Amino acid sequence: MTTTESLIERDLIEKLKDLKYTYREDIRDRASLEANFRSKFEELNHVHLTDGEFQRLLDQITTPDVFTATRTLREYTSFERDDGTPLNFTLVNIRDWCKNSFEVANQLRINTDNSVSFRQVCVTT
Repeated sequence: MTTTESLIERDLIEKLKDLKYTYREDIRDRASLEANFRSKFEELNHVHLTDGEFQRLLDQITTPDVFTATRTLREYTSFERDDGTPLNFTLVNIRDWCKNSFEVANQLRINTDNSVSFRQVCVTT
């Protein structure tokens, strides 16, 4: 019996849905992924970011270093807003961790200067 990649992917998504992940079939590209992240970030941190602030946030938290990424995910961090004031933020609800929501997207297509299109299952909080 042969198991195809699409069958494994579908089974994984179903298992995650059983664990109360929300399947987001509307997230298919970088723009929709970033729009979803922005919405979740602003809701969690009770803030509205300008486009410039959001881009700086992405630049600050995007790193290939897994240790830096893990620290950023677990701790409160800050960056400077357009008006010069600091914004202390978190990427997950640290205090009430059981209130975090989890989402899964698949077949995400991202083209960048350093990559080609790829397919993956992506899990967001």
